[in-house]
Amino acid sequence: MNTRRTHAAGPDLASVARLLADGTRAGFCLALLDGRAWTATELARHMGVAASTATEHLNSLVRGGLLVEERQGRHRYVRLADPHVAELIENLAAMAPARPTPPRSLSAAGRRQALALARTCYDHLAGTIGVAITDAMTERGLLSGENGLRLTGEGDAWLAELGLSVPADSRRPAVRSCLDWTERRPHLAGTVGAVLCRHAFASGWITRIGTTRAVAVTAVGRRALRKHLGLPGDLLQQKRDE
Repeated sequence: MNTRRTHAAGPDLASVARLLADGTRAGFCLALLDGRAWTATELARHMGVAASTATEHLNSLVRGGLLVEERQGRHRYVRLADPHVAELIENLAAMAPARPTPPRSLSAAGRRQALALARTCYDHLAGTIGVAITDAMTERGLLSGENGLRLTGEGDAWLAELGLSVPADSRRPAVRSCLDWTERRPHLAGTVGAVLCRHAFASGWITRIGTTRAVAVTAVGRRALRKHLGLPGDLLQQKRDE
């Protein structure tokens, strides 16, 4: 057997690795985990690079299938190609070593703290709160970890009580485990994770913090999460006032 020919016929994993091996391109993908579409100018400002440099990197990411572009008139936006790409980025971030550099200011430390506490991971919740929600759902029998994470009958009934349903025609799995890059433990992804996140925004349980993907749990959200999942108030308010 020709080993070299066999390897060449398989997936070109190295091409994806090369795309993310560049710090600027990786930073763009991490920023786009907020689930929104960004312009090249916004991403260039975010990473501190020239607009021409950002455009070159974004073109590579689009060609590589990690990003897709949308045009509205003269404006060009880019976003992550799909939830699978988002989960790939989050999983790789969880495997990456933490950067030892301390925050340069109190505001930077606050942003880092807020991001670790609660954030969006594409279209579902992550961070300390995201993991706590997943743990609470498992402890209450709404999720089962046997033979892979899945929604139980009790979980279906719980969603129905909230007025939520899982689209039957979705190409995504209803439930998926996504490794959290700050907690290094799984949080809930998949269609159920997306449905819960949309409900949390629509019901005013959470709100975005500035233009980042960090979110804050509101007073309404604290009451709702205590009522529906038994999450403790001290966790939901963890260092939000510092």
